[in-house]
Amino acid sequence: MDKYGLIGYPLGHSFSISYFNQKFMDEEIDAVYENFEIPTIDLLPEVLDSNPNLKGLNVTIPYKQKVIPFLDNISPEARAIGAVNVIKVIHEGGDIKLKGYNSDVIGFTQSIEPMLERYHKKALILGTGGASKAIDYGLKSLGLETVFVSRFERPDTIQYQRITPDVVQEYNVIVNCTPLGMYPHTDECPLLPYEAMDSHTILYDLIYNPDETLFMKRGAERGANVKNGLEMLLLQAFVSWDMWQEK
Repeated sequence: MDKYGLIGYPLGHSFSISYFNQKFMDEEIDAVYENFEIPTIDLLPEVLDSNPNLKGLNVTIPYKQKVIPFLDNISPEARAIGAVNVIKVIHEGGDIKLKGYNSDVIGFTQSIEPMLERYHKKALILGTGGASKAIDYGLKSLGLETVFVSRFERPDTIQYQRITPDVVQEYNVIVNCTPLGMYPHTDECPLLPYEAMDSHTILYDLIYNPDETLFMKRGAERGANVKNGLEMLLLQAFVSWDMWQEK
């Protein structure tokens, strides 16, 4: 039986295991999906050695960047993004080869594109982790100018305290790539001038639990168009499967 799985730490919030095992059952695919909760990426070789039927992995926080040195090959898109969330495990005789991809960017662009209007030209990306790099790549591919927002002074970022109402009016697409507002901390949200938002504002949250984060709720109260990350999650899962099956 083929095996697929997810590496990350922690994995209590994982959607992938239930999604893929349901898919395998519904489509009568002889495979199983498991969570591999590893406290350090250095344990990846151990996961591979102890699971000889492993054909593919998804990668989540905090390993989307840390996994790259372990790969034998990486898709041009994942290389440009600098983050990997899908690994195809290729067995060649006694050797194992790993190829890295990024399905986040495809899932995100397909999900947000229908929301965009001609007046959406600039975007704020909240957070600077692995997911934010895919979001940046995706937004630029859709023709938007982007700026990263960080809590800390970092090159090529602005800080939350510098986001004025005027900035929100100009950068009217805002994507939350931070865990702020994720269950169980549902009473938290990014520090933004929500009062400056209106019907021209898009708030897109990569979080999907809860369905409506405080970030989305506060924007919607001002008339903003809001969306959570569930559709992106589903779309990137479809793409993951295609990548694993690629010849």
